[in-house]
Amino acid sequence: MTSTPRPRPQSQPRPRDLGIAPGTLPPGPSNSLTDVPGVRVGHVTLDHHDAETPVRTGATVVVPAPGSVFREKPVAGLEVVNGFGKAAGLSQIAELGVLETPLALTNTLGVGAAFEGLVRHALDGHPEIGTTTGTVNPAVFECNDGWLNDIRGLHVRPEHVLDALSAASDGPVPEGAVGAGTGMVAFGWKAGIGTSSRLIEAGEGTGDGTGARYTVGVLVLANFGVAEDLTVLGVPVGRTLTPHQAREQAEFARGAGSCVVLIATDAPADARQLRRMAKRATVGLARTGGIVQHGSGEYALAWSTTHRVPHRPAGPVRAASALAEDGPLIDRFFRAVAEATEEAVLGSLFAARPVTGVRGHHAPALPAETVTGLIGDATLRVRPGAPDHPAT
Repeated sequence: MTSTPRPRPQSQPRPRDLGIAPGTLPPGPSNSLTDVPGVRVGHVTLDHHDAETPVRTGATVVVPAPGSVFREKPVAGLEVVNGFGKAAGLSQIAELGVLETPLALTNTLGVGAAFEGLVRHALDGHPEIGTTTGTVNPAVFECNDGWLNDIRGLHVRPEHVLDALSAASDGPVPEGAVGAGTGMVAFGWKAGIGTSSRLIEAGEGTGDGTGARYTVGVLVLANFGVAEDLTVLGVPVGRTLTPHQAREQAEFARGAGSCVVLIATDAPADARQLRRMAKRATVGLARTGGIVQHGSGEYALAWSTTHRVPHRPAGPVRAASALAEDGPLIDRFFRAVAEATEEAVLGSLFAARPVTGVRGHHAPALPAETVTGLIGDATLRVRPGAPDHPAT
């Protein structure tokens, strides 16, 4: 499988541009969540450099499928890796296995405003909500950007979510310090939004001859990790590159913050299978050095754009297909989630510019060229025949 990457609206090189390509499965055309047909992403960035109290925050929305997701609900599976978080709408997703609004990402104290924004959006498009049918379950995820942002100022408002929805696009997704990622930090470095995708051939190695191709796309909001733990392609680069300011603030150095992983696929997976996929996001996080600290809330949500549940069913029984789990195909989806999550976290770091925020706190940009040099040096050290690893 081959794909031709589409241009992206950012100047920083992505990990893959520098030869850092986690895993073995090929990426989609833009190597982003929006490679899954029908998925759209929008950002609103609140970045006030001249303000007396710096504002470094925003909102990111994901439209999970085309059409009305309230009337035709995408099937979904949720994994709460560590529940130290203030997300909204998750208990109903876990119980019913469906989404019924777009997904919003923002800072911890902006959850209420984002919730209201999603409610307004749902009410505007669905006059039946609260009149001839029930209410609606907005899904909002958060991370704490208080290291750089004036989080007490409650700068994210409902209209910002509506603006992000209006701006949502199926094109390449900007990464780094953008939208909800504007004030986020991972492993002591500026991070934020990251994204990646993988393509899966259903017929490979199965002999079924179907030739079906599926896409798995991932978007992360990365705000977690201890600086010394940062790992890239198995190389512990954080031990060499640890930024000094991560030692200056105890809570920051402990890795408190959180990470949200959103996973879309066009495969006909059911809610149980999607939850199994969501669990594999932890593999990708661990590969980057995440250990899920006490104060870091990790959430993973996966959904299918193919399986939709009507708000008003046609009858008492609903027929649905699912992926076979008695062959190699399901493992390819697990691999795709792990690989794309790992690359998305690295992408959030590589794309982010340095940011200075409240109380003079500074998050530097990850030195990408230094990282690639460390990886190259490590590769030489372990290569058979190298001076410190003689061939036997």
